[in-house]
Amino acid sequence: MRKTSTESIKVPHPYAWLWEPLEDDPTFELRSMFGSKAAYLDGKMMVHFCAKTEPWHGLLLPTDREHHSSLMKNFPALKPHSVLGKWLYLSDSAEDFDRIAEKIVRLAAKRDPRLGVDPPPKKKRRGKTTAK
Repeated sequence: MRKTSTESIKVPHPYAWLWEPLEDDPTFELRSMFGSKAAYLDGKMMVHFCAKTEPWHGLLLPTDREHHSSLMKNFPALKPHSVLGKWLYLSDSAEDFDRIAEKIVRLAAKRDPRLGVDPPPKKKRRGKTTAK
């Protein structure tokens, strides 16, 4: 059967294979963010999957700056992101991207304390006030 122009074809995210092992975790959430996908465990954003153009094509690791040197020592391909310098970045063009990305996702699954940030509290929306 042929698709009509009103039917959309859903294209899988190119990094879906990386977050699939996390999906069995009962606290796993996948949220859209800036046109990318962010994986959460225990309410913390652990890994951000970007499939746009550089410097947004690979994995972003939400982490505190105090953990940068330790993580970059373990994974020399990680670099501070050129726009979001507080996070680390693994470009899809890095040698052994697949292997390194899988190791990072495994660290996230094990709740490595160097990975993840708590999302900022949601701002309360001001409701409409009624005149008295």
